[in-house]
Amino acid sequence: MYAPERQQEILRLARDGGRVDVVSLAEEFQVTAETIRRDLKALDRAGLLRRVHGGAIPAGRLDFEPDLAERETTAADEKDRIAKAALAELPEEGTMILDAGTTVARLAGALPLEASLTVVTHSLPIAARLADHPGVQLHLIGGRVRHRTRAAVDAWALRAYGEIRADVVFLAANGFSAEHGLTTPDLAEAAVKRAALAAARRVVLLADSAKHGQEHFARFGGLDEVDLLITDSGLSPEDATAIERGGTEVVRA
Repeated sequence: MYAPERQQEILRLARDGGRVDVVSLAEEFQVTAETIRRDLKALDRAGLLRRVHGGAIPAGRLDFEPDLAERETTAADEKDRIAKAALAELPEEGTMILDAGTTVARLAGALPLEASLTVVTHSLPIAARLADHPGVQLHLIGGRVRHRTRAAVDAWALRAYGEIRADVVFLAANGFSAEHGLTTPDLAEAAVKRAALAAARRVVLLADSAKHGQEHFARFGGLDEVDLLITDSGLSPEDATAIERGGTEVVRA
């Protein structure tokens, strides 16, 4: 099968099923995962598909949001490297906000036992990871819990973040770019992320390189509001340099 034929079939599968993933497509067409990624990139450039973690969705589905279990297993090695690099940014005996996100959750799981920190989070999975940490004073932000992300949202969460000031926030995003800023599929989730961003003196974005250039329905900030982006080596040096020109430091773990 020639590439244009395969890409046409990939497009059909995406439109029929709502999304496609790299692993399944590679098995379906008996080609390498890298070949499928090139196909998806070509379809994305043509405006026919939009690339997301591990696959693609039909163009126009800016509200698509994979569930928590799927995100946990996507780009796992990259997320572990990002979390390890983020340990260097912990405020010594300070206060930090941990946003809801699987990469940020990995940072929570990697906190050294000797760390002495005050941690604020609206993420139930992150709170569960830190509940027994001997050096963490944990503050759990309340509100309506979204089932897809296990994160608290709406008025209670917004009010709580409006009453605090932290040394640093470790932020998550579904997409980031200089052009479109920081985006996520859900408006309620975006509002809480915006409040968390505003509640900290320093903003550190933890995002794997597959999220670069992605755009989702709800915007919650500009990339120029981020002091430091920690990502993986999949972000090209050229893209990293372009981001740094906007005032955001970049670490490629």
